[in-house]
Amino acid sequence: MTDPSSTAAPALTRDDVAHLAHLARLELTDTELDLYLDQLTVILDSVAAVTEVAAADIVPTTHAVPLTNVSRADVLRPGLSRDAALAGAPAAEDGQFRVPQILGEEQ
Repeated sequence: MTDPSSTAAPALTRDDVAHLAHLARLELTDTELDLYLDQLTVILDSVAAVTEVAAADIVPTTHAVPLTNVSRADVLRPGLSRDAALAGAPAAEDGQFRVPQILGEEQ
């Protein structure tokens, strides 16, 4: 195991939090600066602890649990006949749907 002091999170200062707030265009009170300093320090320490535990022999994963495909089998089934499909069309011509011209194409 590695020495915890070598992977400790960098020390965060009140000025760092004020700078981050400025970049995010947030106005923070002194009380909020102190609160966020404490919270961000806990987050950075937690990330450092996780980094410390991560080992080269652990395979990276994209999901916490294995995923399986749940789609149905691709089975050929009968569909509508041409006449049945065109029966509900507002206009048909030469066995095809007739639609209005939209691009100014010549016929």
